[in-house]
Amino acid sequence: MTTKTSGSGSLPVLLLLTSVELLVFLEVSIVNVALPALGAALTLGPAGLAWVVNAYQLTFGGFQLIAGRVVDVLGRRRMFRTGVALFTGASLLAGLAPDAGTLLTARALQGIAAAVVVPAELALLTALFTDPAAHRRAFAVWSSMAAAGAGAGVALGGVLTQAVGWPWIFLINVPIGVAALIAAPRILPADPVVDRASVLPRLNVTGALTGTGCLLAAVLLAAELPGRGMDAITATAGVAAVLLGAAFAADQRRHRAPILPPQLLALPGMRAGAVANALVGASHVPAFVLVSMLLQEGMGYSAMAAGFAVLPIAAINMTVARTALPHAVRRFGHRAVLAAGMALVAAGTAGLALGLHPGASYASAVLPASILFAAGLPAVFVSATAPALTAAPGEHTGSASGVLNTAQRLGAALGLTALTLLATHWTARHGGPADPRALSDGLRLGLAGAAALAAVGVIAALIMLPRARAGAAGASPDRRTTAPATGRQHTSAGPAAGTETTGGETR
Repeated sequence: MTTKTSGSGSLPVLLLLTSVELLVFLEVSIVNVALPALGAALTLGPAGLAWVVNAYQLTFGGFQLIAGRVVDVLGRRRMFRTGVALFTGASLLAGLAPDAGTLLTARALQGIAAAVVVPAELALLTALFTDPAAHRRAFAVWSSMAAAGAGAGVALGGVLTQAVGWPWIFLINVPIGVAALIAAPRILPADPVVDRASVLPRLNVTGALTGTGCLLAAVLLAAELPGRGMDAITATAGVAAVLLGAAFAADQRRHRAPILPPQLLALPGMRAGAVANALVGASHVPAFVLVSMLLQEGMGYSAMAAGFAVLPIAAINMTVARTALPHAVRRFGHRAVLAAGMALVAAGTAGLALGLHPGASYASAVLPASILFAAGLPAVFVSATAPALTAAPGEHTGSASGVLNTAQRLGAALGLTALTLLATHWTARHGGPADPRALSDGLRLGLAGAAALAAVGVIAALIMLPRARAGAAGASPDRRTTAPATGRQHTSAGPAAGTETTGGETR
């Protein structure tokens, strides 16, 4: 039996959606510490181990756009359950993998499942938590789970690998996934009946193939360029990304039901959200990677010690998200919160760039800057995402989520590529990786680049997001949707009926 929910949502719904979010983002980093054990067990060399990471990142980033559209067409709960089922089955396959090929296949399937789950859960959060206060709390918890998953994954992976073996970094997902599958039909509202005859035209198959192909090629290029340089594979990926991107753009202009609806891209809040998410990804993901490398290769930490060194980021993140963030959004609005969050991320990353060097102490060099970084993360996740989703028409929330998450994953891939190349180029020109000082300085330069990208995010937030009006900061706005045949507007039921929204702020 399905639990009915009001605009305030419900605690079981929030726990279900955010627990799955935690699993999805744990898988981004949980494998890092286990890579040596995986290599020994499955006879994987450095290139193969890189693909244990990249297979997930590639499909997670590449399938977001079409997955968002599928959520809108086939239903939020239906696709949430489909994504969780695939993620659970792929995790079981990865944990039981007898060889490298099976493991890499399972990791790719996990990424596809994650690409389906994230737009579905964000669409559900946006639809069910429409009361302004509940909306702020729900997105604060969601943001804390996303960042906590990325931050805690390294430490948890080290503990599981050492205590019970590498298969458990994947098998731990199975009981949680099964519990989510059992709970979903009981507490999530049912989807409308799907008109099967309209499914294929509304899915825009040509756009799905060209758009997904373009994203896969772009993420592949970003993932492989630092290690390979420009060779046949990366050059092919670059050309394919350009050609498929051009074909996708042409298809979207002429298709009656495009994956990227024009009314969605016309929203100022949507454009601002895409830019903000790209900068969020380009700054915080490289920061995690570069700090981990610097702690281990520059400061002599073990892999597990490096994981625990960044664990306070997850704890502080969750505390800020659950306490200060909802009040800040209500008081100041998303524009100010996003700018402040980006400023904190920039300050924390700059502090790490300045302080992390051989011989530096954890208490003085790592912890203070990590606190600033951690305090900013939930703010940038929420305020780069929530305004755009609440400004989107109700029937396009899945597509909107796909756009935002695609922007963030592409930003992360491109930012990591650029900053890694910057760091390795500096190191190569000043003594090479065998010189600890040159290696540390190169990684610190990469962190400085991440801080600069976060600073650009401050400027983008102030320029692109509208200023909140008095009494409306952080409100969850009503949605206005456009009837496809007539272009007439109709207003969905919501907590602020009769209001007009621009870029996620209520007017």
